[in-house]
Parts: sequence; C-alpha cells; structure tokens
Amino acid sequence: MSLPRHALPESEVLSGLPPVRAVGATEVAARITTAPRLVVLDDDPTGTQTVAGIPVLTTWTTEDLRWALRQESTAFFVLTNTRSLSPEDAAARNRDIVRALHEASLAEGVPYAIASRGDSTLRGHFPLETDVLAEELTSVGAGAPDGVVLVPAYIEAGRLTIDSVHWMRTPDGLLPVGESEFAKDATFGYTSSALPDWVEEKTGGRIPADKVVRITLGDLRTGGPTHVAEQLTALRDGATAVVDALCDDDLRVLALALAEAEEQGARLLYRVGPSFVRARAGQSAHPPLTAAELRPLRADAPHGLIVVGSHVSLTTRQLNHLRAQQGDLAEFELDVAQLLDATRRDAHLDEIATAAAAALESADTVIRTTRTVVTADDPEESLAISRSVSAALVEAVRRINATRRPAFVIAKGGITSSDTATHGLEIRRAWARGTLLPGIVSLWQPVDGPAAGIPYIVFAGNVGGDHALADALALLRSAA
Repeated sequence: MSLPRHALPESEVLSGLPPVRAVGATEVAARITTAPRLVVLDDDPTGTQTVAGIPVLTTWTTEDLRWALRQESTAFFVLTNTRSLSPEDAAARNRDIVRALHEASLAEGVPYAIASRGDSTLRGHFPLETDVLAEELTSVGAGAPDGVVLVPAYIEAGRLTIDSVHWMRTPDGLLPVGESEFAKDATFGYTSSALPDWVEEKTGGRIPADKVVRITLGDLRTGGPTHVAEQLTALRDGATAVVDALCDDDLRVLALALAEAEEQGARLLYRVGPSFVRARAGQSAHPPLTAAELRPLRADAPHGLIVVGSHVSLTTRQLNHLRAQQGDLAEFELDVAQLLDATRRDAHLDEIATAAAAALESADTVIRTTRTVVTADDPEESLAISRSVSAALVEAVRRINATRRPAFVIAKGGITSSDTATHGLEIRRAWARGTLLPGIVSLWQPVDGPAAGIPYIVFAGNVGGDHALADALALLRSAA
C-alpha cells in the first residue's frame, strides 16, 4: 500500500468514513457477565492507563493469579515487562505465565482469555509472543487459538487505525506510524504502516499481507457486532485479523462481536494496545483523578520522587517543561558512562541515591539518566545496555525508598516504570485506580511490600503533550 511519508491533515484522512455506531459501556458490561476473564499480559506497565478499578500483578505465581481471579473485576493485568527482555527470555516468561494461569484457572473455576498487550506504536516481541502463547495454550489443553486479533489503537494518545493503516496524531497532522521515530527503534524497528504489510514484515513473510483478515470501520459501523462476529468465527488455524478503531464505540462494537464469537466456540488470542482493554472490560473512559480523590492515597511525606529513564524526544521536552513550570525541584543525574563502568558503578549509585533521599525532605526530587542514548550495533546489545542502565536506576529508587519514603513515585518510561515497580519498590499486587490525565498516566495503589501506601504513577515515555509531566506533578501537589 502506497502511503505518504509525511503527516496529513486529520480531516483529509477521516473524510468519507461511515458514521459511528454508538455502543455504551453498560451494554458491553451486561454482555460479558459470563465471558471469560480477560487476562492482559502487559509487556510494560503502561497498558493500565485506560482503566480504573482493575487488579495488577507484577508476579505470576499460581497463588498471585488465584488472588487476581478471585477479585470482582472483568479483567486484570499481569506485568510481564517482556519488551525489555531478549526473545528467548520473553518466550520463557510467556510460557511460565500460561502454565501458572491455567493451573490457577482450574483451581478457581474461572475461565480466561488472554490479551498480549503491546505498544500502540507497534514495538515489541511480535509475532514471538502470540506464537508462544498459542503453543503453550495448546500444550496445557486450553486449545489452539483459531485466530489472533490485532488491535493496536490507543484512542487518547492518537494512535488510530483506519482502513487497516495505523496512524499517530502529531502537531502536524496524522502520520503513518511507520514514518515515526518509534518505527526506528533500535530493537523493534519496522517500515510498514499498513497492518497487513506490517504483519508480513514482522513474520518474515510467513503470514502474507493478502492472508490477513481486515476488519474495517465499515465492518464495525455498518455491519455491526453480528457481522463482525461472523468474520471472527470464520478464523481458522491461528489466522491473523487486524481491526480498525477510531473511537471507543468502534472498540465496543468489537467487544460485543468477540463475546458473541467466543460464545459460539471461537478461541481467540489478542494482541492489543491499551484502549482495547477498556472496551473489552466493559468500562467507559474515566475522568482523571481529582485532588480530593488523590489526597487519601498520598503517603504521609512532604515530597515525591520522579524517576526518568525514557529517552524519546517527547520525554526530554516534558522534562524541560517540568523544570520551567515547577522550578523548585531537586534534580540528580545517573551518568550512563559511570553506570557502564564496573569500577565506578556502585559508588556513583550510592552517591546519587544518598543525595536524592536527603533532598526529598525539602523538595520534589527528580532522578534521571543521562539524556544521550547509548546503543550498540547489535539490537540485543542495545537492549542489554538499556537493561543495565534501568537496573541501576531502580536500584537507586530502592535505596532512596529504604532511606526516606516519598509521598508518591512517578516513573517515566515503559521499562523504567516496570523495573521501578517490581524491583525498586517490590510491588507484587496493586490496583489501577485511574489516571492523572485523560486516558494516560495510570496511578497504582500497591497493596503489599515496602511501597504499600505510596501511590505509584506509571507514565509512558511516548504519551502526553509537552506539559504533561508538569501537569501531573501539579495535580499531585494540589493533593498535599
């Protein structure tokens, strides 16, 4: 498919589309009362930012999974953090989770469906994760999936799929996602914006573009749930379907179709962006948390900690605006060169963590990595460097929290927020309580471990406007 290599006016891209078919969240919620529990395997922690009142696990023991299955919720998240892992480790982690989940499901008598949550800008281990999940589901006796349904849309962040082409909203208009900075990712890069072509590209031609089933806005809006259910029930032998979405109503039509297809016996595996989860869980968009709602969640401490690991240009701009708008900050840099030097790493870590803990007494404190990205020629070596730097950053958080508990913790970046949650703050179980900004920046309430009582804010590197980080901090400060 021939696509522009520049942004187009949104009105041009959206012209001539069929009218929206309105579907309320309550209609979906009523329809899914007997549907399998949706288990979202989140390859970084940011998938929770479209939902509220949903359990989150950072571990996947059978005991933890049984706890999640017992909660009154139509879905829950398992933070896998596989986007930061090598392909081999990502595969092994997915296999472990499916085995434990199947055991927990049998013990609790609660059926499940799996959504592999990937990045809305198409980065991550695809098709590896859905391939491995399909193999493991077959192995444990849950049955081989009839189809893999790809739904990368993220409505609030402006990641939209139209006529099977994935776009991202920019200040200049809608840009084909294959032309974005995210498509140039050192580990997960790609060139295609049309999803059937992207599937062919990422599968190395194993799944040709012309074999990918396209569920378009016409199917969703004109055909409706029954028509789309027919398309889904026709999937066989793990065929891939790609789905358009421009708004929540489109995704709720899909949710109704999925419920009908699953009721008819279709076994489906999902690879999705964040917005799918909200629709499939029967939730509507929630307004951001208010200062009054945040006040009882804040820890009993004067100031909070902001942890910045993401290196995308948007994060750097947000950090610059944070300094300009909220100037009374303490800021400390973990120097990547020193972190990669085994002889200097620990002393540098200790120096920064000690200084940051002391600063929390008098100011909201930023701890960040060097803004210059360090990569290698080999994608796996680049990923190893990222893991090493992230490990140092979260070790600094662990030391800071052990010395002085902050009022809150904001973690900026996907890998950063995952590692900070699991290793820096040792969170095992939490609840996603809502967002600080519309549809983005999720707040977790940890229910165990050293972070219990400290609100944890998951802030992806690639979302929000230039002022979003400053706005999030201003809201948290207003709850003091």
